[in-house]
Amino acid sequence: MPTNRLEAFSDGVLAIIITIIVLELKVPAGHGFSDLVRTTGVGLLTYLLTFVYVGIYWNNHHHMFHLVRQVSGGVLWANLGLLFCLSLFPLTTAWVDDSRFEPTPVVIYGVNLLGAAIAYFVLQTVIIRQQGPASLLRRAVGADIKGKISPVFYVAGILSALLIDRRGHVGVALALACFVAVAIMWVVPDRRIDRVVHEHEAAG
Repeated sequence: MPTNRLEAFSDGVLAIIITIIVLELKVPAGHGFSDLVRTTGVGLLTYLLTFVYVGIYWNNHHHMFHLVRQVSGGVLWANLGLLFCLSLFPLTTAWVDDSRFEPTPVVIYGVNLLGAAIAYFVLQTVIIRQQGPASLLRRAVGADIKGKISPVFYVAGILSALLIDRRGHVGVALALACFVAVAIMWVVPDRRIDRVVHEHEAAG
C-alpha cells in the first residue's frame, strides 16, 4: 500500500494535537503584561515545549517516509502506536500546567515523552525490517546516537522528579532541564536522511 494515506492521516492528527494544546491556554484575566504572565505564563512555557516536540516528531516522520514506498499492516499499527502516544500530549501538558509543575504531573509528562520515543523507535524498526537487508532507512539512521541518548535523558528526568526533593522544586527543575535538552538536541538539523534520499535519487 502507498504511504500517502498514512502520511495524510498522521499530519492531520498532529495538526489536531497542536490545536488542542493551544486551546488549553488561558486567556489573561486583565489587559496588562503582568496579567499575561500571571494567567498564561506557565501555560505558554509548557505549550512551547510540547509544540517543539510535536514539531520534531512531524519533521522526523516526514523525512523518514521519504525513504518508504510501501507500508505493511505492521507499519500501520506501529504508526498508530506513535500517534496514540502523541495524542496524550495535550492531557499531560495541561496537567503540568494546571499543577504548576508538581512532581507527579511532571513524571507523567516524562513517561509520555518516553513512550513516544519508544513508539517512534518501534515504527522505525518495523519499517527497516520491512525493507530488508538493503534498507535505505537503516543506512540513513546509522548508529542513531540521538535516538539512543534521548530515552536516557527521559528516564533521568523521570527519576529526578520522582526521587529528588519531592517537596521542593530541585527534582522538577532537573527533570525539565532533561526534557528541554532532548528537544534542543533534536531541533538541531539532522541531514542523514536528506543525504540518503539525494544519493538514492541520483543513483536512480
